[in-house]
Amino acid sequence: MTLNRRAVLTATLVAGLFNPMWAGAAQPLVMGFSQVGAESEWRTANTASIKDAAKKDGITLKFADAQQKQENQVKALRSFIAQKVDVIAFSPVVESGWDTVLREARAAKIPVILTDRAVSVSDPSLYVTFIGSDFVEEGRKAGRWLLDFAKKAPNAELNIVELQGTVGSAPAIDRKKGFEEIIASNPKLKLSRSQSGDFTRAKGKEVMEAFLKAKDKKIDVLYAHNDDMAIGAIQAIEEAGLKPGKDIIIISIDGVKGAFEAMVAGKLNVTVECNPLLGPQLMQLARDVVAGKPVARRITTTEGVFPAEVAAKELPNRRY
Repeated sequence: MTLNRRAVLTATLVAGLFNPMWAGAAQPLVMGFSQVGAESEWRTANTASIKDAAKKDGITLKFADAQQKQENQVKALRSFIAQKVDVIAFSPVVESGWDTVLREARAAKIPVILTDRAVSVSDPSLYVTFIGSDFVEEGRKAGRWLLDFAKKAPNAELNIVELQGTVGSAPAIDRKKGFEEIIASNPKLKLSRSQSGDFTRAKGKEVMEAFLKAKDKKIDVLYAHNDDMAIGAIQAIEEAGLKPGKDIIIISIDGVKGAFEAMVAGKLNVTVECNPLLGPQLMQLARDVVAGKPVARRITTTEGVFPAEVAAKELPNRRY
């Protein structure tokens, strides 16, 4: 074999070895995701949506449950950074305290997406985008429903108690803010007590029991920051010999099946929707971010308000 023929053959073999068609499929995108926990029906549905969407989209998901503790989330994010994932997404337990770990992610050149809950940081560029609900608007929707309800007895004062979500969390802060903003227009709507039920059914029941034992004021309305706390409160109200939905008007947020079942039973008056099925949108967003495509700074989901009157018709349509 001549030198020229040998050189041509060698070049051909080398080219073949590096032919992208022979190199196999590209490595799948790897996402590290830290979830708040499993405190409610909403959160369970949110987790299922994210896991299912990652599987369908061929994305390798490294999932961590923070069990509602910020320190667990910080550890999870640092683990994702050490593993050199392509993108990090997380639903923060609370708003503050994220600057240091997010700077570590930026130093590692790993983009961060916030899901469901926002953060308060000194440098907003520490995360790329947020996908989720407008919690302030959810609170406003709850307040608007109560304003309309109050028109049925315009001269009556209504004493309201509030079950807040986890202290320091974005939905707890914003749902309270939006609700109070709206009811301020009617001086006969009085918010007398407000305490955290930590977004759980058990804590919602416990706090409602304490509200009911305080006999200084009759409770006319309960505003719960999520359906699970409202359902726990319903149990406390019934055990106190009262009729939820009648003796005490109940307003809650999320729109889970349990809330619709409670409305059909006449025990809950209205739920404001907060859509947990963010998985498909999140996976597409992650691909766009990793590819360097421009994305909106905030992506807000579209949601409705469901009073008890439509619950029976809507219940079969609920996916969570």
